[in-house]
Amino acid sequence: MATAQGKTLDVSTYLQEQPFGRYHVTLLVLCALVTFFDGQDFTALPYALPYIREEWGIDDTTTSYVTSAAFLGQMIGSLFGSYLGDVFGRRPVIIVSTIGSAVLTTAVGFAQTPEQLMALRFVSGLAIGGLLAPTWALGIESMPKSMRATSVTIIMLGFSFGASSAAPIANWTAPVLGWEGIFWVCGAMTGVFSLVLIFMLPESTRWMVATHKPPAQIAPMLARFNPAFDPAAWQGYYLSDERKVKTNENREINAFFRQAANVFLRFRELFVGKLVLITLFIWAAYFFSSIAIYLKNAYGVLFMENLGIARQDAAWLSGASGMVGAIGGVVLLSLTEKRGPGWIALAPLIGIPIVLLVGLGYVGSGFNLAAVLLIGAIFVGAGHAAVISITSIYYPSAVRAFGGGWASFMAKFGAVAAPFIGSGAGFLQGAEGARQGYVFTAFCLAGIVIFVLLLASVARNLKDEPTPQKAEAQPAE
Repeated sequence: MATAQGKTLDVSTYLQEQPFGRYHVTLLVLCALVTFFDGQDFTALPYALPYIREEWGIDDTTTSYVTSAAFLGQMIGSLFGSYLGDVFGRRPVIIVSTIGSAVLTTAVGFAQTPEQLMALRFVSGLAIGGLLAPTWALGIESMPKSMRATSVTIIMLGFSFGASSAAPIANWTAPVLGWEGIFWVCGAMTGVFSLVLIFMLPESTRWMVATHKPPAQIAPMLARFNPAFDPAAWQGYYLSDERKVKTNENREINAFFRQAANVFLRFRELFVGKLVLITLFIWAAYFFSSIAIYLKNAYGVLFMENLGIARQDAAWLSGASGMVGAIGGVVLLSLTEKRGPGWIALAPLIGIPIVLLVGLGYVGSGFNLAAVLLIGAIFVGAGHAAVISITSIYYPSAVRAFGGGWASFMAKFGAVAAPFIGSGAGFLQGAEGARQGYVFTAFCLAGIVIFVLLLASVARNLKDEPTPQKAEAQPAE
């Protein structure tokens, strides 16, 4: 641990020296639960959609608009949430977004028309999208450097498990309360959890140091990592492994123009040096991965129904594949942390021939079809989880949420497009349409492989953040 010989502590080295302990576990669990309920709320619609189509008799085009509304809201929310998370902190944005998600998801269950459903799903998507990037940033900034990507994947395990939990909620609730009950139950569960966050969720210590918060506020956060920490020994804190981020802090100019300048300066930070290529390759890989995963999430149950699988069996199969795929992402990231991001391409690469077995009609029905669909969905999910894990790790703490938010924003173009592609290309039209949907998914997986390998080639020698040495005290400025 750092010694108390001087006045200013290198927090990056201090955090790196701390063994993985109870506080790390607590924070990971809280962040994973945030995304669990986020995923549950977000994925309630695909499981409610077959009941809604049956009750309201809506056509494929209306279905695509209803499905894309939440993706569009999530897309816009990711930008606002990530920016606010860098300006005001991870904690307040996560808590407010979780409360908003609870209230608005519950409200979706009161929709009476497709138009109301679209509007409510769009607004709830704003809250759902606003909390992901700050949650990723909080996890990354609290973990040892060797666990940053893995921490995001563990956090997103929560999202996948939450998304999968919507399947049994739908199967148990819809026969009793109708499709509306799916949203009421999911929203109520999120609301209860938001109360837990108010009392337990911490702020990011690295963010506090990077944004020059008072030492009296930073010291208690450092003590959470090691109760033996002595705040009286230090007058200031700094980060040796990050460059200083340029923002406009001029309080004399108009507030609107000051914030506009801050947005521009923070955006420019995402393209410094090799980040210009890394950022673009992350966006592209995440874009293709989002098309593949959200086409599955939006219409996976309908695809399986059209291929002859019973509705409730399709829901269970979709839920199971989401959970196992997320676990596969963690396993994949254990390789990525040690050997580089190129290993992320392994999951989508294996997934291509498996998905094509269904798409080209080599597997027609019965147990074999269910098994291949399950395995294919697992590799699609594992690849998506792994891609998400690297969206924020290359950026400084002061703009880390902003970087993750922009990656999510660009990816949501794919998420918004996926339902329209599915309906417009006829993927909802019987068994043949569903098979075409799986062929299209294979092309998206190929796009992920290409851009992840390009990212790996650029990131291999990236040294924007120097490795901190043994902590040494520095004179206070």
